[in-house]
Amino acid sequence: MKVAVITLGCKVNECESRSLISELKGEGAEVTEEQEYADAYIVNTCSVTGEADRKSRQLVRKCLRLNPNARVYVTGCSSQNDPSPYLTIKNVEYIGGTANKQAIARRIMSDIVWKNVQNIAEIPLKFEEVPLPAFQKTRNYVKIQDGCNNFCSYCVIPYLRGRSRSRDLDSIVREAERAALGTREIVLTGIDVSSYGKDNGHTLADVVRALGHIDVRKRLSSFECTVISDDLLIALKDSGFNDHFHLSLQSGCDRVLKAMNRHYDTARFAKAVEDIRRYFPEAGITTDIIAGFPTETETDFKETCDFAEKIGFSDIHVFPYSERKGTRAAQMEQLPMEIRRERAAVLGTIKKRLHRAFLNGLKGKTLSVLFEERKDGYSSGYSTNYARVYSADAAQGEVKDVKVSELFRQGVK
Repeated sequence: MKVAVITLGCKVNECESRSLISELKGEGAEVTEEQEYADAYIVNTCSVTGEADRKSRQLVRKCLRLNPNARVYVTGCSSQNDPSPYLTIKNVEYIGGTANKQAIARRIMSDIVWKNVQNIAEIPLKFEEVPLPAFQKTRNYVKIQDGCNNFCSYCVIPYLRGRSRSRDLDSIVREAERAALGTREIVLTGIDVSSYGKDNGHTLADVVRALGHIDVRKRLSSFECTVISDDLLIALKDSGFNDHFHLSLQSGCDRVLKAMNRHYDTARFAKAVEDIRRYFPEAGITTDIIAGFPTETETDFKETCDFAEKIGFSDIHVFPYSERKGTRAAQMEQLPMEIRRERAAVLGTIKKRLHRAFLNGLKGKTLSVLFEERKDGYSSGYSTNYARVYSADAAQGEVKDVKVSELFRQGVK
């Protein structure tokens, strides 16, 4: 049997899909991650925005256009949030949620036919251990945590993923050691990596130190400025982690941050960046910013723009605010979509200028680069501080030092 595992959304979903792939292969299935003809499809959905829900449903229908007779299994945040739209789609046999995704692999290989079976498992109170994922050669994501306790006013994810749950430290080390045998980089990920250890007596710094002996590139995925401390930064430096930090800002205005129910202010964020740069002077510091949050005034927005300039981010992911049904922000007074898009465009201009300044600052410096793909005569990949680097003579999958001479395409060479 050929099974296609199609994943939308975050790196946590990707980790969970890789575990499904590992289990399916262990049962003898032929597995692909491409959108192509298959006997069965698993669609691992996303619900971070209403648009993500729409794309999830759209992808299910696309799978059935590829094979109208295929068996379709839906799982993830979108079906956890609302399984009802999937009940009306032909050939959707099984609808699960964010927990117990491994049940799908067993059902697919059992030869028993279901019809619109809903199995939205109860979200566990402890971290759900799953089979080791199918590892990739270039980069592997190791899930260390699930769930979130933050309840930002614009976000539905805590309701879909449950409360924060930390993975056992020894289990993390075992997976990271296995992944390192055939990969070039390990990334620690989770729904809220910053909350690691609040339920098991450890800290994020403990995880970092426990992986210090693993001799591949290592880095953290997105996390909060509130977790930055001398202890964590020393652990990252001593354990050889990459000098790239993705700190989600969301707004550079304290009034808006409070309305978002973010648990810091701009002063604390700026202090975290200052501390990072003391230990990692060449660090790439990236972020997310939401433009046009409900009640955001022109003055508020200007504060955000000024703060982004002050921090000097190496890159910014800019999002116009999108209402999410079921959140407190969706009940607030909304700004017209035109204003949200205009503000996103202004931030987009700032993003480009700051990114270019970051790249210009790399001229003459030697960067360690993991090359991941080759196109039009050049290999490209990312430096430890997350600059895109091009080289004509580097091989795909190679880690190589490159002395930067000039800006080139979307990065430097």
